[in-house]
Amino acid sequence: MGKNIKDYDVRDISLAPLGHQKIKWVKEHMPLLSGLEEEFTRTKPFKDVKISLSVHLEAKTAYLCQVLAAGGADMYVTGSNVLSTQDDVAAALADFGLRVYAYHGATAEEYDKHIEMCLEGKPNIIIDDGADLVSMIHERRPDLAENVWGGCEETTTGILRLKALDREGILKFPMMAVNDAKMKHLFDNRYGTGQSTWDSIMRNTNLIIASKTVVVVGYGWCSKGIAMRANSLGAKVIVTEIDPVKAIEAKMDGYEVMKMEDAAPLGDIFVSATGCAWTITTEHMLTMKDGAILSNAGHFNCEVDMDGLEKAAIEKKEARKNIMGYKLENGKWVNVIAEGRLVNIAAADGHPAEVMDMSFAVQALGALYIANHHEELGNHLINIPEDIDNMIAFRKLKAWGIEIDKLTEAQENYLSSWQL
Repeated sequence: MGKNIKDYDVRDISLAPLGHQKIKWVKEHMPLLSGLEEEFTRTKPFKDVKISLSVHLEAKTAYLCQVLAAGGADMYVTGSNVLSTQDDVAAALADFGLRVYAYHGATAEEYDKHIEMCLEGKPNIIIDDGADLVSMIHERRPDLAENVWGGCEETTTGILRLKALDREGILKFPMMAVNDAKMKHLFDNRYGTGQSTWDSIMRNTNLIIASKTVVVVGYGWCSKGIAMRANSLGAKVIVTEIDPVKAIEAKMDGYEVMKMEDAAPLGDIFVSATGCAWTITTEHMLTMKDGAILSNAGHFNCEVDMDGLEKAAIEKKEARKNIMGYKLENGKWVNVIAEGRLVNIAAADGHPAEVMDMSFAVQALGALYIANHHEELGNHLINIPEDIDNMIAFRKLKAWGIEIDKLTEAQENYLSSWQL
């Protein structure tokens, strides 16, 4: 352990029993991680390995931590968003014996402190969600880099930050692009974000989605899922984009496509999921309907311009739990869910367990790949090997009781030959 670092810094350790109950529930719905836990318990692939993890700290993440610990890892754990940590789950992990530094509603300074505390153990492997641990090392704690073999990054936003470090040639250790793995982004980003975003919006607003006009900002994999689920709930969907190819895709998927300035007066509910900043500005808000609802399904709370809104508002009130209303100079109100933070996790329970089973299997096996191959890897952002993707896919199918066809030798020869 690092100097003067406690074993945990959580809100209330007495909340642990409820957290254990939540972890037990998700474990029953995560067969991939359960299988890895059995394997890791036998083989101890992370014996004497220190792992620092910063991921939204709820039950599915907690189970990932337990699986890695079962493999012998010395775990240091924190959250990746000040509103996404569930205090009972953090308490359960601390009660389980892991070093946990996180609580719901932390200030920016406390969150920063927890990130640094999570790194004080001098990790060999990093598991990140948004690249906060990696950024801390590169910006303020370069002394820790020599201990790091490599790491895994969960999100689109984190990948963007790592690509910038790699492009500038200053990435200090290899990082695996977990988000780009097929078994992550094709399912987590699309089906997970699609379902969990609307779960959060509906439970927090208690309003019907059918008949509403929903504006989805961006049309990446997360936005595809959000638009698909909004459409299935009966909403009229408008997509805004900067990429001409994705705009065509959205149009061919049956949605209206237009500029944000044209969509702003039409929308009842807005969801941004781009990984960029200021996609919904105060200029857009001034043209919106009275009572428009704004939310963000991207990683950071700058997609909806919250700083600009705080300055522009002439009045502010809590409209409902997790919803803040802002009165603008034109007399209209806009309502923001979860402070403009990640709506599906800051104001709900995040992705379904079955989806995160696949994503966290990629994380666990990515960490194992780092442990086994770090001496061969350069300091770059690297893809998850295809055989890991395929292994996870086959295990998921087996858990569902599904078998698929295999190529015959003749078919393999046909596909590999230039002579038809």
